[in-house]
Amino acid sequence: MKLHILGCHSATPRSTVFPSSQLLEINNELLLIDAGEGMQIQLRKYKHKFNKIQHIFISHLHGDHFYGLVGFLSSLRLIGREKSIHIYAPVGLKEIIELQFILTKTDINYPLFFHELSSLESELILETDKYTVKTIPLEHRVYTNGYLIREKTALRKLNIDAVKQYPEIETWAYHNLKRGKDFVREDGSIIPNETLTLPPPPTKSYAYCSDTIYKPDIIPLIKGIDMLYHEATFLEMHKDLAVKTKHSTAKQAAQIAKDAGVKFLVLGHFSSRYPDETQFIKEAKEIFENVDIAEEGRSFEV
Repeated sequence: MKLHILGCHSATPRSTVFPSSQLLEINNELLLIDAGEGMQIQLRKYKHKFNKIQHIFISHLHGDHFYGLVGFLSSLRLIGREKSIHIYAPVGLKEIIELQFILTKTDINYPLFFHELSSLESELILETDKYTVKTIPLEHRVYTNGYLIREKTALRKLNIDAVKQYPEIETWAYHNLKRGKDFVREDGSIIPNETLTLPPPPTKSYAYCSDTIYKPDIIPLIKGIDMLYHEATFLEMHKDLAVKTKHSTAKQAAQIAKDAGVKFLVLGHFSSRYPDETQFIKEAKEIFENVDIAEEGRSFEV
């Protein structure tokens, strides 16, 4: 699991930075999380393949989180997309996108599915054989969700050297061994699975939380995860603005990470009023040590 930052700044445009958008690389698939303006330019710049994206998750209907989406969907048509796209987003995005297609007479020639969200409770919105995605209800000026992505436990790995010590174990038995079953010999004796296999690699988990007020009730949902991306629009000196605009400070994001016992924190969604973003790290480290800042083009191993 690997996180790629396409954009991580708040709404006001600047020449060198982009609004919120990121890719989560998981099992040779790319999940697109938010789609701020310029997102597809960033995909091209950092050489991410458009066609590896099948699922798109939009946190809320503020422009700096979805204005890049319609352009991307249109580009997929132009490059001959055939595979389906699934979009998970608040109620209203489907109407916005479809109206743009109608007024511009754009025909989408690939299957496009909208999964509209409205629940105020966390819900499972996607489950594959490799991972799950749940919503994290946030509080902002409009209906907003974060997203929690968890890998499922993989199959056990064969210990080939151990298996070769038993000639009666043929390849047909490998599948059952990977699933954790013991091997029963012809005489009825059992070779324990642990003798023949190795544990699967640890599962990974990632949570995306932007935009939101300081919201401690999300802590049980993200307890102990490997990596948390949490918005930090303001520094503590501008806490009054965070309250007014329903955003968070770097210190508040760090407190969430500490109380949830996450392993690593990435800060993002920075206001353009701060020329030195290392201030966010300094402030957060007063509460939570294992922290870094998002930057366009950076990647983080989960």
